[in-house]
Amino acid sequence: MIAVSLQSGSNGNCIYVEAAGARLLFDAGISGVQAERRLAAFGRDIRKVDAVIISHDHSDHIRCAGVLHRKYGLPLFASRPTLKAAEKYQNLGAIQSARDFTSGGALHFGKVTVETVRTPHDAEDGVVFVVCAEGKRLGILTDLGHIFDGLPALIGSLDAVFLESNYDPEMLENGPYPAFLKARIRGPRGHISNIESAELLRGSASPALQWACLAHLSEQNNRPDLALRTHKEILGDAFPLRAASRYEPTGLFEVRT
Repeated sequence: MIAVSLQSGSNGNCIYVEAAGARLLFDAGISGVQAERRLAAFGRDIRKVDAVIISHDHSDHIRCAGVLHRKYGLPLFASRPTLKAAEKYQNLGAIQSARDFTSGGALHFGKVTVETVRTPHDAEDGVVFVVCAEGKRLGILTDLGHIFDGLPALIGSLDAVFLESNYDPEMLENGPYPAFLKARIRGPRGHISNIESAELLRGSASPALQWACLAHLSEQNNRPDLALRTHKEILGDAFPLRAASRYEPTGLFEVRT
């Protein structure tokens, strides 16, 4: 299994995963041109992607879903409440054949299973994903709301993970956001901090975890070096750590069998 974050953050999210013959895009927060060029840089043709799978209705995850669907002919998967909510305040354009799924259920692409897990994030029907193939499990876990029941056990089942590490508490407290937005971010339906992410990994990751990539970092309230330093202070050298960029792809990450 291989994976690459094409972009991660409130300016747009999209992760590519390839496993057991399936090619999948998770979320559609970047343009078709960006997705096509960034995949091509890794020798991947966007037109050979088997599905675009949407986590929730927020713009940074769904705004380009219609473009990917129409321009490249990619099958679009989203829960019915997610698509309905997004269409109220975003111009997704014509979507002829979206395939709905029930949050908490699973999707199947040949030998690959994608588990969906509901979250308390402030979306209509938000989920996170676990990609299961060849006996390995990759988590795509952002926009979590808070560390909800079942999340530690889920972390403990993974072989690799993209994990939200949205903000540094001190930067958020002293930053430019208005009070209501600060409360939303650190509240039970917002995001988790660097410290919460690191402590979640320290308490829950199994010895089988091959790597963790910190994702959905805030532009105003975090920095990649700070997020990585916080995790290393708490975790030591338990496993390799990376941070996904808001502006460019990561390298190709492998989940070894």
